[in-house]
Amino acid sequence: MRGWFLPLKLSVTIPARAGCNRPSGASGREWVDIRLFNGPMPARRDPPSPPSSQPSGQGQPASRHSQRRGRDEQPRSQRQRPRLRLPQLTMSQMISGTLVALGALAGTTALGVIWHPQDKALQPKADLTPASLAEKPRRPITLLVIGSDSDQLGDASNGAAPAGPANADALLLIRVDPKGPLQVLNLPRELAVTIPGSSQPIALGELYRRGGVALTAGAVRELTGLEPPRPDRYLVLPRGALRDLINGIGGLEIDPPRTMRYQDKAQKLKIDLQGGLQDLGGAQVEQLVRFQEKWLGESGRRLDHQAVEAALYERLRQPEQLASLDYLLQRLQSKVDTNLSPREALSLLAAGLDSDRPLQFASLPLDPAKPSHGKLRQLSKDATKPIWSNN
Repeated sequence: MRGWFLPLKLSVTIPARAGCNRPSGASGREWVDIRLFNGPMPARRDPPSPPSSQPSGQGQPASRHSQRRGRDEQPRSQRQRPRLRLPQLTMSQMISGTLVALGALAGTTALGVIWHPQDKALQPKADLTPASLAEKPRRPITLLVIGSDSDQLGDASNGAAPAGPANADALLLIRVDPKGPLQVLNLPRELAVTIPGSSQPIALGELYRRGGVALTAGAVRELTGLEPPRPDRYLVLPRGALRDLINGIGGLEIDPPRTMRYQDKAQKLKIDLQGGLQDLGGAQVEQLVRFQEKWLGESGRRLDHQAVEAALYERLRQPEQLASLDYLLQRLQSKVDTNLSPREALSLLAAGLDSDRPLQFASLPLDPAKPSHGKLRQLSKDATKPIWSNN
C-alpha cells in the first residue's frame, strides 16, 4: 500500500452542561379582610327617663323633621350606627348543623378512598418517536466507532492480550442518512495495512495504539475510498462505557448461536454464556463481543458483533428508551472520547432510528487467509473503490 497517511487534526469539543433552572411558583391564597363596621362600636346609651313634670309645649312629640335635624346636629362619633342582626340558633339547631357538616366531610373522604385519583402513569401521553429527539442532519453523516480493548479511557494498560496500550478491538463505520436506512460497515481489525516508516504491514486494529484516532481515520478513509473530511465524526468506546450503555437501557435480548466458554487468567477474563434467546446485561454483552471461536476466528466475532448491533438498534427504538436517551448520553459523556456534541448525537439518533427499513450491514471483501500472512488478511484485489458510498 502506498504512503497515503495524512494526519488528521480532530478536536474534541464537549460543551459545558447547561444549568437547569426550574421555575419556582408559589401558590398562595389572598385573604380579604371583610369589616362589617367602619370604626369603633359606639358605647351603649340608655334611653332617658321621662321627667316628672313637663313644661308647656314640650309634652307633644317632636316632628319627624325635627328628630332628623337633631341627629344631624350630634357629633359624628356619637351617632348610633345600624347593627348587624344575626338569627338566633337554638342548641339543637347548632348540633344538627355540625353533624351535617361532619357527614359531608366524611362522605367526601370516603369517596376519595373508594375511587382513587387516576394514576399519572396511566394517563395518555404524547407519542414519542425518534424524529422528536432532535432535528435531523441535512446530509448523510459518517461516524467512525472505535471499540477500545481497554476498560477505561486513559488506562496505562489495556488488560488484554497482547498487554500494553489500548488497541481497536472493533471498528465500525456507521452511515446515518436522514432519507435512508442506517448502514453499518464492520471493518476487519486483522486487515493488513502499511504506514510510512514501516516496512512490514500491521493490523488495522493496531493503528489506534500507534497514532490514535487520526491515524485510524486516515487508514479507513483510504481503504474505503471516502472523500475528505469523512469520516465526519468519531467515537471511542471503551469496554466500561459499553457495559454502562447496555445496563443503562436495561440489557439486550440476544440469541447466542452456541455455548461460549473461555478463561484467561492473565487477562482476568472468564466467558461463560449459554446459547439460546436470553436477556444479557452489560458484563455478559462484553463477554459476547470478546469471545472468539478457534475455527471461526475474527469472522465469527464480526457476526456476533452484528447480532449485538441489531439488538441495540431495536432496543433504542422503543418509546421508553427514547424518553431517556438524553439523560443516558449525559451519563456516558465523560466515559467516551468523541468530537460529537450532545446535540449532534441526538440528531444522529433521530435520523438513524427513524426508519421503517431494517438495519443494513456491509463488509469489506477479503482474500482467503494465507499461512504466509499469519493472522493478517488482505483486501480483495477485485474490490473497487469507493467501497463506502460518498453520497
